[in-house]
Amino acid sequence: MTISSTKRHYSAKTHIGRVRKVNEDAILALPHLGLWLVSDGMGGHAGGDFASQTIVDILTALPADLSPADVMHAARTALGEAHRAIQKEATRRGSVTIGATVVLLALSEEHFMCLWAGDSRLYRLRDERITMISSDHSIVGELVEAGQLTWAEAENHPHGNQITRAVGVDETLLLDKRRGDILPGDRFLLCSDGLTKYADAETLQRHLCDEPIDRIADDLIRIALDGGGADNVSVIVVDI
Repeated sequence: MTISSTKRHYSAKTHIGRVRKVNEDAILALPHLGLWLVSDGMGGHAGGDFASQTIVDILTALPADLSPADVMHAARTALGEAHRAIQKEATRRGSVTIGATVVLLALSEEHFMCLWAGDSRLYRLRDERITMISSDHSIVGELVEAGQLTWAEAENHPHGNQITRAVGVDETLLLDKRRGDILPGDRFLLCSDGLTKYADAETLQRHLCDEPIDRIADDLIRIALDGGGADNVSVIVVDI
């Protein structure tokens, strides 16, 4: 899906990959609110697809006339509602573990806001240089943040897939938030780890620099599929 407007263009796609039987990823684009989201249901747990789709369904119901100042507050409230709905379903299924990562981008005229839990990521490309805006809530992500691992080393770590936060899992939902400015020419990438397993920052930067908006999501998905496609993969690219 590629959509254009006078202010922003975006491309969004999710793919089941080459191995999984169910797509536990879900994506959401609400350009009228300046809001985009990627959610990755927890692999290996019952109901990961339920969790990610619950997040998307509840965010989809946000009022269409929210002001930019109200969007982030409403989104945080909606994620809390999704957290409780997922917990309720987990209890109904016999207290199994159900959860999903989330990374959310909200844009106003001059600023971006990011909310996230888990290891789905937000990047910004500015002046042909990529910056990771979010930080992974995972065992290896925290080791990287502490300077004990590099991202290259983290890729082969035995606990590489273990996340430490997710919507629906812990008693209290813990979300991180980051805010920054936006400039004409900025390009944002939201993605699940089904992409970053196969594409390092250098690869992402090269493609984000070179690819037009109507091809970029398909081309990034292709990187994951050509690499093996062992996981679901989701990509949203938003141009300023």
